[in-house]
Amino acid sequence: MVVSAQNSSQSRDQQTAENLAYIRQILAELRIVAEREGADMLCYLIEMAYIEAGDIQSGRRKLSVGHDQRNPPRGMPI
Repeated sequence: MVVSAQNSSQSRDQQTAENLAYIRQILAELRIVAEREGADMLCYLIEMAYIEAGDIQSGRRKLSVGHDQRNPPRGMPI
């Protein structure tokens, strides 16, 4: 079975939308935990990431700005 480029693009867009929704959900939960711990700066940074994800979801901001022009990530261990 051959998947057309349009179907592949729609599938990728759907996966991106689901991933962004998941990220926002986890960020909201993390903000609650950080708030309980009194980590004000961490709350702020998590909230900014939450807002950024919402802006991307709504189309107010691109997913990535100049992604292909950036240096590759260094593979920072977590």
